[in-house]
Amino acid sequence: MRHNEFGQPVGDPVTGWTTRPRPPRTPIEGRYCRVEPLEPDRHAAQLHEANIEAPDHRSWTYLSAEGFADAETYRQWLDQMTAGDDLFHAIIEAASGRAVGVAAYLRIDPGNGSIEIGHINYSSRLKQTRAATEAMFLLMRRAFDELGYRRYEWKCDSLNEPSRRAAARLGFQFEGIFRQAVVYKNRNRDTAWFSILNSEWPALRGAYEQWLAPGNFDEQGRQRRALAALIAARRA
Repeated sequence: MRHNEFGQPVGDPVTGWTTRPRPPRTPIEGRYCRVEPLEPDRHAAQLHEANIEAPDHRSWTYLSAEGFADAETYRQWLDQMTAGDDLFHAIIEAASGRAVGVAAYLRIDPGNGSIEIGHINYSSRLKQTRAATEAMFLLMRRAFDELGYRRYEWKCDSLNEPSRRAAARLGFQFEGIFRQAVVYKNRNRDTAWFSILNSEWPALRGAYEQWLAPGNFDEQGRQRRALAALIAARRA
């Protein structure tokens, strides 16, 4: 542990650090999907079509809005969401070329090199597919490899078990609960915090690349090795 001239413990030096660039509004190409800046006029109808295939609106329970009955109302809401500093992305399925999910860079902090992935809303067409995992990998790779960020965050309602399981599977480290952090939909939210650091990213990147490789799937499309097992092996 380092100490200053007063004998007080201080953090490790961050040498050569400079403010990082904001994420560009450009697409990211993958094998199974493309992630591109969300444009409501271009993507809303396709996203709404994919969303309404779900039997109910349970995928909206832990998001800031409820499900939308029609595409025009959804487009208007997306207009509001994409007007601020957060960078929303549409996830485009490679096989069909259609938008099937949403994920956003939130709380972008170039000075400290911190960025959050959030507002993840996967339609039933995207859930539990290779593209679903690849989209998360592509956005992480941009943050760490292209832009040089130090910290990548995931936050969710502490009661949102599917989100917490997803964070763990993707290699995020649990950091704790912020109690009474948010009021939304007229109810309390205790927020669970997770993160990945740039020092952890090389091992995770290798695990993602190994999992996404075509050879990791058999003729029926079933994975040969689970992502969590690949991450654990590389961390070890």
